[in-house]
Amino acid sequence: MSRTEEFEELRPLLFAIAYRILGSVSEAEDAVQETWLRYETTPTQPVSPKAFLSAVVTRVSIDVLRSARVRREQYVGPWFPEPLLNDPYQDPERSAELADSLSMAALVLLERLSPLERAVFVLREVFGFGFPEIASAVGRSEAACRQLAVRARRHMDEGRPRFEADRKEREQLAERFFDAFREGDVDGLRELLAADVHMVGDGGGKAPQWANEIIGAPKVSRLLAAMLSALTDVGVTVEPHSVNGQPGALFRDRDGKILNTLALDIADGRIQTIRSVINPDKLTHVGPVADAWAVTREAQRARRAQITEGGG
Repeated sequence: MSRTEEFEELRPLLFAIAYRILGSVSEAEDAVQETWLRYETTPTQPVSPKAFLSAVVTRVSIDVLRSARVRREQYVGPWFPEPLLNDPYQDPERSAELADSLSMAALVLLERLSPLERAVFVLREVFGFGFPEIASAVGRSEAACRQLAVRARRHMDEGRPRFEADRKEREQLAERFFDAFREGDVDGLRELLAADVHMVGDGGGKAPQWANEIIGAPKVSRLLAAMLSALTDVGVTVEPHSVNGQPGALFRDRDGKILNTLALDIADGRIQTIRSVINPDKLTHVGPVADAWAVTREAQRARRAQITEGGG
């Protein structure tokens, strides 16, 4: 097998590692490309291409994350990962770990870890690498890596998100949610939301969004119904779709361009958190991106016209 064939076979794994460390599709793709360039120019053939490439993509990702953290500290509003619609890497033996680690909730929690802790946690807890391989990848001793793993696991356990164990039940609840959402059914929405449900949006200062956080079933259900009414007036459609391994949806304008994504955290038979990503910079990998400001202005004009007609 040629180096190119070896690399392409391992590309899904390399992207999966990089994305979980970085929380960015574009940065993960760049890290994978840099890994290929280093592999291509390595004078000797590694004994284990998987170990070598995993170590390289991890080191590249750690370097990228260290510089990215400064930008994220200056980010306008809440920071969420770039939404991922499909994970290219599948491993039946670790399907649960892969799914949970991909969620918006888990990736946001990973942001609290140092770059080294995050890399060690991803390699150990998500992909099951041994400590000798991890030590080689991050340039630390095995003992140090074990300590990093313990600290990372403790931090993650303190805030680890809970998800509905039964995927079918979770999908059925999400289906009911989006049915009620499309119908603007405030009462139907409220029944599916946890009492203290949180709704949060990531616009990055580059797109219109509601307040940083809306809390409580009554407020969230009313906001969702009002939002849907305004958007449907201008041809926006809601397309249910898995987002980061959890039930979610894509919002498209009348031309089919991506307006935003929505991801749901479901536990205990209720929707606990709703996360929206509307920052256009984080949506370009999904497809052509809509002008959210223009859509919002059109929706406001349509609503004013309706009020005027109703008053007349």
